[in-house]
Amino acid sequence: MSRNQAWGTLPPFKKAPLPPLPNIWAALGPGIIFMALAQGSGELIWWPYIIAKYGLSFLFLLLPACLLQFPVTYEIGRYTVLTGESIFQGFIRLNRGFAFFLWILMTLSFLWFGAFASAGGTSLAALTNFPAGWTPRGQTLFWGYLSMFVFLAAILLSKVIYRLIETFMWAVALLTLVGLLWASANAEALHALPGFVKGLFIPELPMPRPWDPDDATKLLTAITFAGLGGFWTLFYSYWIRDKGAGMAYYMGRLTGPITGKAEAIPASGAVPGGDEGLANAGRWRRFLFWDVSIGIGGNLLTTLMTCLLAYALLFPKGLLPQGYELAVVQSRFFEVSWGWIGKILFLIVAAAFLSDTWLATVDSVSRIHTDCLYAFFPRTQSVPVRSWYLIFLFLLTAITAATMGFAEPGPLILLSAVIGFVGTVFYSIALIFLNHVYLPRHLPAAARPGRVNLVFLCIACLAYTLLAIAYLLTVARIV
Repeated sequence: MSRNQAWGTLPPFKKAPLPPLPNIWAALGPGIIFMALAQGSGELIWWPYIIAKYGLSFLFLLLPACLLQFPVTYEIGRYTVLTGESIFQGFIRLNRGFAFFLWILMTLSFLWFGAFASAGGTSLAALTNFPAGWTPRGQTLFWGYLSMFVFLAAILLSKVIYRLIETFMWAVALLTLVGLLWASANAEALHALPGFVKGLFIPELPMPRPWDPDDATKLLTAITFAGLGGFWTLFYSYWIRDKGAGMAYYMGRLTGPITGKAEAIPASGAVPGGDEGLANAGRWRRFLFWDVSIGIGGNLLTTLMTCLLAYALLFPKGLLPQGYELAVVQSRFFEVSWGWIGKILFLIVAAAFLSDTWLATVDSVSRIHTDCLYAFFPRTQSVPVRSWYLIFLFLLTAITAATMGFAEPGPLILLSAVIGFVGTVFYSIALIFLNHVYLPRHLPAAARPGRVNLVFLCIACLAYTLLAIAYLLTVARIV
């Protein structure tokens, strides 16, 4: 890419054969990261809170909320599989003014993601009661800062940063899934299961307690972020790219500065050209379908289990996960099944899948900033991609460390979610024009998306728009 290029433009797509799909098990991975990262908010915080407070009154919204994310996530992955570029590069190609606005909105949204590290710190503080004599808030922040330092060191020592994140997320996802399955097998959860299954389709009325208007934003956030949601969903593109899926095979990968050798990473991607490799298009579509299904399906399963446990164990006792006790209250999930050993295990699991949010987020946001900086300010291309990535990595670490102590984890996570709410509506609509209007002009017929995909994407866009309107009306009434 030339430093003399116009502001906010990218070079034309190159042409290259679409590579064959490797072994399907070797290709999977981005969906697992999706699943593990999603476990940081919806499953552990908002949905259990709603269920613990209102029983089964709103559970019927969970299935459609999770399924709404499928067409959006699929289209995000599709762009990268067919071009090798990140989704933000696609938005820049579509309209640079819109992409710049989205970049600013995303930047504001992620000023507070250190709150997830502090939320994970609630588990470790309860587990260790260390440092002794400190307040719960002080202990939480101590463990939050320590987890950030450990993850930052791991990134710097990684040969390939994506491999670190995928390996860690595999461990978190499997540990969480097995642990929740075991916890859900206790007598109280099994006794509550028939009524819970009914509540998935028929809301419980009347509500067991009066509606609190302050919970409106929590409920809307739980619906919109059932899975990843907000700007987090865009990260899927970066995991697909670093996995080398489809045309991303031609892109380099980021390496750690201490042990990894720097690779030349192309600033723009390539689209399938000619007939060579087009037979692989159907295989890559199937891969994308199953990878997204693993992410969203696995996330739905873990969310259902945490909701079941909240309904069986927290709701009857009026226990609500909130404040600096987010994970501590829910440690009763495992304590019922395994006693004090179960409580300890849950706190370890909760610390992992809350803190891993910081790891995956700081990595992906640093990549997005690097992409946008290269496109919007061409003179920055004199500095290598990895150097800019590391600059943003350290800058975001410093910012989140500073903001982490401003408030309790819950309000900070909610504030980030509200900003991401607006972004979800904008980029979901942009995906329609990017993948179904702009991109097909550059693709051979065999690689173009079908109308069924467009219909489901439009339904998701409409749903998110209505949710945004409902949120604005709710806020207006509160004010």
